[in-house]
Amino acid sequence: MAVQQAVSIGVDCRPRLGEVRLTPLGRAGGTAAGAGTKDTESGWHRLSSWNEMYDCCHIRMTALYLTSHWATEGGRVVSAGADATQQWNREPWDAGWSRKSATEGVDCATGCPASRSEAHADFTYRGIFDATGAWYANTHHSYVDLKADGTAFCHFEVNLRHTFIGWNWQRGCA
Repeated sequence: MAVQQAVSIGVDCRPRLGEVRLTPLGRAGGTAAGAGTKDTESGWHRLSSWNEMYDCCHIRMTALYLTSHWATEGGRVVSAGADATQQWNREPWDAGWSRKSATEGVDCATGCPASRSEAHADFTYRGIFDATGAWYANTHHSYVDLKADGTAFCHFEVNLRHTFIGWNWQRGCA
């Protein structure tokens, strides 16, 4: 199962939190193949998360995807790692969203009581809605706390320099 939530921008420019939903993996947005899996023989766990920003027409503007993997043994995280990818929407005339920077990693890779994987991505926009490139910018942050019992906790943040009615943020993990 996947856990996901949508947050939209209302006509008063305030965020509107959608309900948190449990969704079968095949129907969850942003889920990768093999998400939320555990190899019971080896103790390896894998969790995929998505952090996406859409415009009012449901065009994905910017996105950060984080896959966390960790192995557990004897009540400890014996190995942990993270892989992140980013996506952004370009306009046909060499304009639109661009990735400015991106990072990923874990705070403790071996022999830990717990570990945290995280990824960050900064995006800028220069295009038809802002020819200067100074108005819109999105920054995504994704965190997954990896536990020695094989469970995990996902946390997401997005910072928008400016926003518009109907923009919506999709976030979730599986």
